[in-house]
Amino acid sequence: MPAESHSVCTAADLASQVRARRVDPVAITSATLARIAGDSRAVAAFRHVRHDQALAEAAVLAGRSDLGELALAGVPVAVKEVAAIAGEYPAWESPSTAQPFAFDSDVVERLRAAGAVVIGTTRTPQNCQYPMTDDADAIVANPWAPRYSAGGSSGGSAAAVAAGFVPVAHGTDAFGSIRIPAAMCGLVGISPGTGTVPAEDAWQWSGMYRHGPIATTVSDAALLLSVLAQRPQLAAIAPAEVMRIATSVRPPGLAGPIPIPKQFVTAVAQTAAHLRAAGHNVRQATPHYGNLTPALLSRWVGGLGTAAPTQLEKRTRRHLRAARVVRRANLIKSVPRQQWIDRAHAFFADHDLLITPMFATLPPAARRWSARGWTPNALASIRLTPFLNPWDLAGFPTMSVPAARFPGGLPIGVQLVAPPGGESQLVALAAQLESLNPWPRIAPQPPSGERDEPDR
Repeated sequence: MPAESHSVCTAADLASQVRARRVDPVAITSATLARIAGDSRAVAAFRHVRHDQALAEAAVLAGRSDLGELALAGVPVAVKEVAAIAGEYPAWESPSTAQPFAFDSDVVERLRAAGAVVIGTTRTPQNCQYPMTDDADAIVANPWAPRYSAGGSSGGSAAAVAAGFVPVAHGTDAFGSIRIPAAMCGLVGISPGTGTVPAEDAWQWSGMYRHGPIATTVSDAALLLSVLAQRPQLAAIAPAEVMRIATSVRPPGLAGPIPIPKQFVTAVAQTAAHLRAAGHNVRQATPHYGNLTPALLSRWVGGLGTAAPTQLEKRTRRHLRAARVVRRANLIKSVPRQQWIDRAHAFFADHDLLITPMFATLPPAARRWSARGWTPNALASIRLTPFLNPWDLAGFPTMSVPAARFPGGLPIGVQLVAPPGGESQLVALAAQLESLNPWPRIAPQPPSGERDEPDR
């Protein structure tokens, strides 16, 4: 199969061909590496491309006797750099001073066991703190609209998928870090509910930390989720049953109405119209959010835990100082979170699913946010994501699904929310939306010399 055809294949298609031994995993890996080497956008998306290691792993995979049983047989997968990969270095650390990981993390072990080939690690913002991905070495721009950020903190993973380097990528989420870049880059992103994907690092971000998939299609996202969760049944997408669907464009918060961009409101309305025409019961309804600001801010400022890079950016240094204050003062309280969970359950007693905009503002520009102070980074983060954070706090499963586009090509996503255990429900409705309102999968490579460069 020529290299060009691999770029349009889904993960499910590739795995099916490898299982049937119609395509060699080494050929797929070689084509993937060639595609990455021939596109300058890959320098920003990937922290490290595992060229020799990936080829060696693909060769070993090709000789496995159980190849025909592997869910991700031969599928090239990008892994967010926060997950430990044997031989790779910890995120944001210098290879000259840091020790490489001796073992794979549990989620990476699952990818390998399912037959995936780990192509490389993807770039994140330092400490995964912000919804835009850049550092001193690179700015990860949106492949569809390069003047905008690809998002964060799984920005490198989303850019790698949207540019067609890999069909699927691994991401992590605590405050929208999967859905944000997925929505910005016109992709499907699933933040599974608490406990759906068991992980040894789930304690991070005050227990809000989750691993999930980023993909161009709903079926690929479901496939990768099934592997991460060790639940093969999640890959099987059943037809969507008639659901009671709520839509809301009213963001949480006490600051009064926020002027949501009209394109985001329209995308929710158009999604509702598609689903109403398909027979679902759709009405406007907003959860009783209450005042979640203290609970959310304390967890976001409190940070991912005790880890800290050796070379701190100015914004990271200030954030870590604030995190120490929050933790010493014991400001992360469990009671407000549980009260919100109870209200969220009450809302879903009358609704099967909720649809909201993904964002309350336009995505941030692609620029070197890492060189700016903490305040502009924090304000951009807080203003962007009021629709997302409550559901991370509750631990409910959520999903970003492409819904529309700005005239210049910038994707617009909508958020789907389900009650605990509702991942299959989310996937079923997303697959129906994919058939009712299909989206383009891969951003074209800009012609050499004609690229819309990000701001510096």
